[in-house]
This record gives sequence, structure tokens and C-alpha cells, in this order.
Amino acid sequence: MVVACSLVGCAPAAAAPHPIVVFAAASLTAPFQALAAAFEQAVPGSAVELHFAGTPSLLVQLREGAPADVFAAADENNMQRAAAADLLVGAAQVFASNHLAIVVTAGNPQRITGLEDLARDGLRVALCGPEVPAGSYARQALAKAGVEVRSLSDEPSVTALVAKVRLGELDAGIVYATDVTDVAEVAGVAVPEAFDVRARYPIAVAAAGLQRDGGARFVAFVLSPAGRAILRDFGFGAP
Repeated sequence: MVVACSLVGCAPAAAAPHPIVVFAAASLTAPFQALAAAFEQAVPGSAVELHFAGTPSLLVQLREGAPADVFAAADENNMQRAAAADLLVGAAQVFASNHLAIVVTAGNPQRITGLEDLARDGLRVALCGPEVPAGSYARQALAKAGVEVRSLSDEPSVTALVAKVRLGELDAGIVYATDVTDVAEVAGVAVPEAFDVRARYPIAVAAAGLQRDGGARFVAFVLSPAGRAILRDFGFGAP
């Protein structure tokens, strides 16, 4: 905590009139819950309010004036769109990376071993929508592998896609490797490195928030060694 305080400037904080509102990609749910808890412990009197959704959905909310203090996206394209629309304060910084995996139901009853299996007749497969970072990455990976897959539904987030596999509504989908960790009802099948697409996660202070200084502190914490250690614990790679 001493190290974290030195990095984010932990002056004793008076009760904040507003929480630090963080918009984060759905795939960041677990690590950002841990990051928020660690930040609140390191900065007395602070409060972090987390909102998770697919990156494009978050961007729409920012465009509509949602008072977010921090925006953490699952790709750089959507972050660049936010910057072009003057929705950010300062430049975004990449803080983590991820890679793809095929999510299947526990026990892998369909015996899926690679991307080519997703084209099998009768297999119920879905991807995230093409505008969603995970959906874009998945389509790039399939194109590299020369595999054509008909998505039964274009899901708005990796959370939604994993839930449908978990509930048995789908046999498989393509998400991030971190999405299949420690979820008892699903399992992950690795995507070969030759076909994998590396996801890069940028973060920035959002312009419309009510806690701009607090947002900057939270971003600094995510980028700090303490923050990156938490991300690493949840399976995220270095930027």
C-alpha cells in the first residue's frame, strides 16, 4: 500500500462529493473490481463506481454525455474514436494485453480442438458483434485460419457470449482467454499463436466526469506496478 500511495498521491482525502465513475470493457470486470478495491484501500475516503459493458456501448454512452471519469477500452480503435470526439482528457495509454480462446461448455462435449472445428455442421457457434473488439479480433483470427463461421447471434459483449455457452444455448464462441478462467461451467480451447490476435487495452481520463482529479489518480494506479500486478494475477499480459 505504501508503494501504491506514492504512485497515486494518497493525501488524506476528505469525503468525496462524487465517486470516481469508471467505464470499463466487459472483459475487465474481475480485475477492475480488484483494482477498485485496492485503490479505495490505498486512497482513504475515495469511492470507485464501476460500469461494465461492451466497448462500443460504453462509447455510445460517453457520446451521449454520461459523466464517466475513466474510460478503459478493449481496443485502440474505439479509444481513438473517443479522442476524436473530444471525450478524453490527455492521451490514452495501453495498460494490458490479452489473447483469444474458444469458449466451450464444461467437459467440451463437442470435442472442439481448434478454429476449424467451429465450421462443423450442426454446431451452435456465435461471436461478439463485428463492432465489438472481441468480435473483430475473432473474425481476424478466423480469416487467418481460413475458416468460415456463421455466427448464430452477434453478442454485445464477451460476458453475454460466455453466459450463452454456460447456459447451453451455444456450443462455442470466441472470447478472451481471461474470460474462461475459473468459470466452472465453461472451458477454454487455445487459439494457436499463428492465428491469434493480440488485444491491447487503453485507458484514459474522460472529459465529462465530475471527478477528473480522481479519475487521473485511478488511471495512475492502474498503470502503476501495483495495478499491473493485479492485472497479471487475472491473466492479463503486459502492454
